[in-house]
Amino acid sequence: MDVAILGCGTAGSAAAIFLSRQGHDVTVYERVPDPGPVGAGITLQPTGMHVLARLGLFEEVTRRGARIDRLLCETVGGRALADLSYDVVSDRFYGLGMHRGVLFQSLFDEVRRCPRVTMRMGVTGEDLRPASPPGFQWVLDDQGGRHGPHELVVVCDGARSHLRDDTHIQKKVAPYPWGALWFVGRDPDRACGNVLYQSVRRNQRMLGLLPTGLGPDGANATPLVSLFYSLRADLVPAWRERGLEAWKKECLEMTPKCAFVLDQIHDIDQVLFAAYHDVDMYPWNTHNVVYLGDAAHAMSPQLGQGANLALYDAMVLADALAATRYLPLALARYSRTRRAHLGFYQFATRWLTPFFQGDVEILGLLRDVGMPIGLMLPPFRWYMALSMTGTIEGLFGRLELPELPELPEPS
Repeated sequence: MDVAILGCGTAGSAAAIFLSRQGHDVTVYERVPDPGPVGAGITLQPTGMHVLARLGLFEEVTRRGARIDRLLCETVGGRALADLSYDVVSDRFYGLGMHRGVLFQSLFDEVRRCPRVTMRMGVTGEDLRPASPPGFQWVLDDQGGRHGPHELVVVCDGARSHLRDDTHIQKKVAPYPWGALWFVGRDPDRACGNVLYQSVRRNQRMLGLLPTGLGPDGANATPLVSLFYSLRADLVPAWRERGLEAWKKECLEMTPKCAFVLDQIHDIDQVLFAAYHDVDMYPWNTHNVVYLGDAAHAMSPQLGQGANLALYDAMVLADALAATRYLPLALARYSRTRRAHLGFYQFATRWLTPFFQGDVEILGLLRDVGMPIGLMLPPFRWYMALSMTGTIEGLFGRLELPELPELPEPS
């Protein structure tokens, strides 16, 4: 089958590897002429690591990550709101903090090694058009060029994708009013340990410290840490106007644990802002177009599942195509298979986000009171830890994953 993949981020690269190994001819279109390993820290969960193991990339990727055994969320006064460990679910489960660029580099390098993949860098997929013979699609770029035709188009070009408008699938796409400031610093003494730490002030402010492992190949081999700080998108200009020192003071008031990271920030331009989108659509396919990753289901990062869901999308698509040779049935199978898993995390993220990033202050107060009480109950505590692993499917189902391999020694 002739396959076009739009975008070579996490979902696109993983899909290209899976499908080329199945014997399909794959053309990858990427708008960036020379994409490189950039970005902040992400958390790989057992679901994402399972997909990497299927791809044969587990050891390569995880060698540069930082094991996470625990999530600790405290109020600015130091009162624990949530203290969740992976071993509540399984003593062989853990998370992995890592630089997004490490994941990108490993996937992208593997794509380039695949003999059945053609790379078209610097080509922005702007539109899809039916082609002849029936059942094929042209990919139109932003310069008016026409590429293809392709029997299957896999759209993986992110939350801001224009290509969702080329099908009749019902969808709602909206930017979140909140986003996050972020900075990747050095943590040579591994001060963050194996803990993803968060400090919150009601639902107006959240500061996080994520162990991020080692940088991409060629970078300094010093352990890294990512600092995140929630902020309304419309307040970013005012934040810049107040200046760096005022913000540092605010961060230190939330937790002194971030002092060693703040000491590495000397210019406000070192701190970047990430905005988020909410994408709600179903199904995620037509008869010959399918959407993966943020193009299909972008959401707030509160549960840290974005990269993991994208990887899982690619694996399920490959399995669906392997199960039936008739493309429309295979794509329908993909959407049905993903519905319960994605449905839970979209629902949970939309429900949870206002309690951590929002303008209704009473929700932050209710969280501060209710969450510690709920986590005293073993079933609720187990369910929250299970949701952290990325393995809940529907409200009561669970993805059955093999136990994770032991982590390799850091390179």
